[in-house]
This record gives sequence, structure tokens and C-alpha cells, in this order.
Amino acid sequence: MSEILSTQHEPQAPAAAPSHEGFERVRDALQQLSHEHPPRWLEVAARTAQEAADALGVSLGQIAKSVVLRRRADESAVLVIAAGDRRVDEKKLQLHTGPLGRADADFVKARTGFSIGGVSPLGFAPAAGLPMPLLFIDASLFRFDRIWAAAGHPNGVFPMTPQQLQQLTGAAVVEVVHEVVQ
Repeated sequence: MSEILSTQHEPQAPAAAPSHEGFERVRDALQQLSHEHPPRWLEVAARTAQEAADALGVSLGQIAKSVVLRRRADESAVLVIAAGDRRVDEKKLQLHTGPLGRADADFVKARTGFSIGGVSPLGFAPAAGLPMPLLFIDASLFRFDRIWAAAGHPNGVFPMTPQQLQQLTGAAVVEVVHEVVQ
């Protein structure tokens, strides 16, 4: 069984978060899903998993990063939520999706409604006529009892357990990463 890691650190959010469409969509989605923790607005932007871990005072692995790829068969977005200390193995993921390609910033924005650096695992707003992203959660996140995901903006985050992430998103749990050797 994997070791369970925890943090007691609870970062404080400013009294009022600035208004931002993506952040508000995530806040509304969390509220509709009765999630107990509203998103928090960080005082610094966290566009990478490392920046988020540093801002929150947690381990890199506790950051549930969103990796968006393009499914070649139909141009659908494939979103993998993976631990910040792991790298998505596209060959493993293709066993679940078929051939994949890279997704540029315009593709990510059009298919998720979020800009790179703030892609949340919920609260999507794809452009008219485009389907919702196909979601996967990498099993490596289940090493932790608390993880943090982006909340629609580089300054927005929200906490949950890996089990809550699966319940909130309905995403399939798969093994599609390899450990990053440092």
C-alpha cells in the first residue's frame, strides 16, 4: 500500500477574491456539487505545479495538475489529472484513448473554457458545439489524503481528497504516469 502523506498547513485566502469567469464557474460547480471547500484565491499566480506547491506549502505530488492532450480521431480534448511530481506517459494513456497529439493554448481554451495554468478538473465551458473533455485521474494521486487542483485561474485552487476528486468529476482512475527521477 502506498504511503499516505498529509499536510497540516491551511493557507489563508484574502477576504475577497477578484472576479474572474473561470474562478466563478469552478466556485459555482463546487457549490452545486456540495463540495465542502470553496476555492481559494492565492496572492501569487501558480501556473505550474511547482509554483502551486510552493504557494500552498505542500509537496509537489499533492498538486493535481491538469494535462490536456488532443485525441487525433475526433479532435476531442483528453484531460488527465495527475500528481505534480509525475509525468503523463502518452503511450500508456493512448491505450485508453487511441492516438494523441499535443494541445496548444487555443485548443485548451476552446475545449475547456480555461487558459493554461488554470485548467480545473470541473466547471468546463467548451466553445459552442464542442464536447466536454474526456477525463482521467491517475492513480498516483491516491498516495495522498489531501490534494489541490486549479480553480479556473492561475491564482485559484481548491482542496479535496483523491476520492472526492473522482466523485466530483466521474473520471476513470487509470495508471498513466511514470515517476520523474530528480
